[in-house]
Amino acid sequence: MYQASAPRQVQIACDTAKGAVARLAGVEIPKHEDTEKTFDELKERIARTLAFIATVKVAQIDGTQDKEIVLKLQGKDVPTKGMTYLLGRAWPNFYFHATTAYNILRHNGVELGKGDFIGAP
Repeated sequence: MYQASAPRQVQIACDTAKGAVARLAGVEIPKHEDTEKTFDELKERIARTLAFIATVKVAQIDGTQDKEIVLKLQGKDVPTKGMTYLLGRAWPNFYFHATTAYNILRHNGVELGKGDFIGAP
């Protein structure tokens, strides 16, 4: 069972993002230890995740909509196609955990607004 802490939610969101990019591009998923506890440590994890994603070329992902992606879920191999994986599992999972982190932080008194979640225009 997942811990409902904001750091854990950020860790899962980062893992989902880097995992999706790596699986679609056919590269190894970078391993990040789940040791972050402070905002600075979480920002560093996000930066490492974004740095990895920036190393993947568009050409490595273009055309992967029908690529077979095999996930290990509850000890079983579950095959799915690239587009189905991205839109049906990776994106919803990413946004679920990002939203959960946002809500936990707001609940605990961190002053966040909608602009902090979706960005400035």
